[in-house]
Amino acid sequence: MLIIHQKRRRDFLRLGATSLLGAAASATRPAAAEWATPSEDALIGTPGGQRGRFKTIDEALALGVSSGTVAGVVALAADSRGVVYEAAYGRRDLAHPDGVTQDTVFWLLSMTKAITATACMQLVEQGKLSLDQPMGQVLPQLAAPMVSNWSDRIPRYEKATGMPDISESRNGAFATPLEFDPGERWQYGIGMDVVGKIVEAVSGQSLEIYFRENIFEPLGMADTGFLISSAQKQRTATTYARQADGSLKALPFEMPQRPEFFSGGGGLFSTPRDYMAFLRMLLADGTFNGAQILKAQTVASMRTNQIGDLDVTPLKSSAPAWSNDANLFPGMEQKWGLSFDINTRPGPNGRSAGSYTWAGLLNCYYWVDPVKRVTGAIFTQVLPFYDARVVDLYGAFERGLYMGLASL
Repeated sequence: MLIIHQKRRRDFLRLGATSLLGAAASATRPAAAEWATPSEDALIGTPGGQRGRFKTIDEALALGVSSGTVAGVVALAADSRGVVYEAAYGRRDLAHPDGVTQDTVFWLLSMTKAITATACMQLVEQGKLSLDQPMGQVLPQLAAPMVSNWSDRIPRYEKATGMPDISESRNGAFATPLEFDPGERWQYGIGMDVVGKIVEAVSGQSLEIYFRENIFEPLGMADTGFLISSAQKQRTATTYARQADGSLKALPFEMPQRPEFFSGGGGLFSTPRDYMAFLRMLLADGTFNGAQILKAQTVASMRTNQIGDLDVTPLKSSAPAWSNDANLFPGMEQKWGLSFDINTRPGPNGRSAGSYTWAGLLNCYYWVDPVKRVTGAIFTQVLPFYDARVVDLYGAFERGLYMGLASL
């Protein structure tokens, strides 16, 4: 084990936060075979507009509910003119009749990262932070981080030392050693939680307050935050876990509401309507509804390769109950921007080369296509991450969107 000094801020921005865990299971969804034909439940919610042009999306989402792929799903998309598609199918909770809507609350988990990166880059624009300055100047505990030879055995390290997992939102998790010297390779880790700590130190505000004042309020994102109200809890989609027989079993899930720190890597909740406002800001190069959140050149840098000759590598799961292995673009060279995965060639479902994307643990996904000027997102609350059936549904949504837009 060796000690290294002056770790750069860029090295932390290039890494994302670890997968976040949930709690024990309770109610059960019927097996998929019992939902093999379309039913009323497939039509609960708010179907999208322009039915003919996007009919294939509507059919895919409805089938996703009736087949038992999801309990409920919300999908929406926008181009440079505005929202071009929005639809919601299924139920917020299978034990209750209420359908999912654009205002249903979802836990974002790692879709939080893009918002934390946005906050960080605001501070860079203001000259309060530099991507290349030694971060020990901001957080003294970063002056001499440890590099461990435990490599991919961090869960064993945590167990052996009694160190809390980052998902617990306890400060002791930041004592986790680095797995390798920054710059050696790309690795998904707790970097964006460290970035959140840096934003708080530089701004003098908690992430809850900084995000609200500098991102959420300007964008009109009234239903996004870390601390969820009683009213918002009533609108939250229930999380379901895929069982071995393909059925869905409900489990209670909530990020810590009395955290020792706000998780910049995965602590936010939001609604599809709110998050689309954020994505439209990125699509419009930093400005939405007259509010400039970032400069255009800053957004361009965030969607540009920041890891040089290194490549984004497949995510290997250490907890199959919470995440499958994941590779967003199998067989394709992938790069990493400032919190985004970048596909270097056209995607299989329509997006352009140079599009950027990420996802949340509960099978929420988004992408921004700066070439065709399109952004889309799909929201579910299903474990484990990268569920094959939800990924197929996401692909059908993307294909249907580009096909529909091509017919304009």
